[in-house]
Amino acid sequence: MTETTMPADWVEHRRDDRERLGWIHPSGALYTAVDVLGRVVAADVEWLDAEAALDEHGLAWLAEPWGLRLDDGRVQRVRISHLSPAGLTVVDDDWGAAAAVGAGMLERSLPWPAPAALQPWGGVG
Repeated sequence: MTETTMPADWVEHRRDDRERLGWIHPSGALYTAVDVLGRVVAADVEWLDAEAALDEHGLAWLAEPWGLRLDDGRVQRVRISHLSPAGLTVVDDDWGAAAAVGAGMLERSLPWPAPAALQPWGGVG
């Protein structure tokens, strides 16, 4: 996947170790904070509040299991294995088997921003 060019008015926000937390972009006279999945974290806030929202949101949540609603309505437990504005890749997570070497994981490529079909594991119903 190649890195997608972000709109010129989107400003990257990184934490102290230079890991990207998301972007901040103008929203009228205020700003919107968008996380690395392309989802809004805070909207119509002051710049410093947008930065604080991304800092608080962090990245740890990316390591958690996710649920991907499939076309047939089933929800597959997955983990995010690759993520960039060019797209993301999830792998099936058979309750920890995704981490096993040679587990023959099924990968799925998803667009960025992440589709609504991808939700935190506890949030997919």
